[in-house]
Amino acid sequence: MSATERARVDRVDSVVITGLGATTPLGGDVKSTWATLLEGRRVVAGLTDDWPADLPVRIAARAAADPGTVLDRIELRRLDRSSQFALIAVREAWTDAGFFGRAGDTGQPDAERVGAVLGSGIGGLSTLVDGHEQIRTRGVRGLSPHTMPKMMINGSAGQVGLEINARAGVHAPTSACAAGAEAIAAGLDMIRLGRADVVAVGGTEAIIHPLTIAAFASMKAMSRRNDDPEHASRPYDTGRDGFVMGEGAAVLILESGRHARARGARIHAELAGAGISADGHHIVAPEPTGRGAAAALRKALADADLSPRDVVHVNAHATSTPQGDLAESLAIRSVLGERDGRGGDYAVSAIKSTAGHLMGASGALAAVVSVLALRDRTAPPTMNIEQLDPGIGLDVVRDQPRALSKGPAACLTNSAGFGGHNVVLAFRDHA
Repeated sequence: MSATERARVDRVDSVVITGLGATTPLGGDVKSTWATLLEGRRVVAGLTDDWPADLPVRIAARAAADPGTVLDRIELRRLDRSSQFALIAVREAWTDAGFFGRAGDTGQPDAERVGAVLGSGIGGLSTLVDGHEQIRTRGVRGLSPHTMPKMMINGSAGQVGLEINARAGVHAPTSACAAGAEAIAAGLDMIRLGRADVVAVGGTEAIIHPLTIAAFASMKAMSRRNDDPEHASRPYDTGRDGFVMGEGAAVLILESGRHARARGARIHAELAGAGISADGHHIVAPEPTGRGAAAALRKALADADLSPRDVVHVNAHATSTPQGDLAESLAIRSVLGERDGRGGDYAVSAIKSTAGHLMGASGALAAVVSVLALRDRTAPPTMNIEQLDPGIGLDVVRDQPRALSKGPAACLTNSAGFGGHNVVLAFRDHA
């Protein structure tokens, strides 16, 4: 069966989104995150800790709501910060989907038909490094028994699975900054293959830490605009000099259309398809022509049975690196088309200009934003473009939100990660 034929069959019992949850540098929940994003408010700031003093990069996008203000003392002690974010996001998404209590405890949904897929690029890094430092300076006595589950890269996925009693399967993609998007694609497959009726999907990351910042800075991958943090992340600008690290989590509840209809669920949108590819080029550098990203775009369109003219909005990966932004723009234009030298009839947003780069959670946040863009027919703005790079050639939404066309429409999200990972997700209105 071809991808197009399979997509048509799938649409008879589509995969829909019934719940959204997030905690990000823009806000402690979905509503505040979306409002801050549309406002174009910049949240990147200088790090006030002592440890960044000698680092070449001293800026980041911290979560707007610290987990300590949301979770109880026991949860804070037992969970790495990345898992804390994941727990906050899945609780919001689960409630938004209309579920209360763990699956099976109140009858619906059946725990044996519930899955969880949560990605992370690095996982419990702080727990790992801080635990080693404790052993080095104070010895092994006193090391918390929670250290091992806290530092496991699949720890957040496991905690999400326990939170909702997901017994159909719990999975943890680790494809760097594409991990959150790959988790969503994996959840789509679980439902299409009949392995689950409901799947919590998304990503989480909490690595604002001396080791990661120093490591990324040594690669010259991060912006060094320490004196002007609010304008440091500037996708598509001629003066872009790297990404700004952020932290947080985003979770979506996927559900088979049949299951959602049977319980009368509110449906936000349809997850129509996904495309995955690998660059086969370099461990960290993007393939300069955008070949791999273009392949993922084409696969997503075919999987969703969409044509380029169906797409009204693209939520770009656009991290604000000189090479990455250009390669992705070439891929978008090669697949979706060009018009009048600017790009096709679709709007492009780069939300990392305000939110920062949430690494393994970035694709999940982009997915939430795409669903909201469809719902409200509004494309969020890209900030900090003082001089648009003429090589980009896209119709970028700048400075202010833009209304999207009414009627049937589709949105795409692009994600990419070190290792050459490319993931594109396709969303459309649910009729």
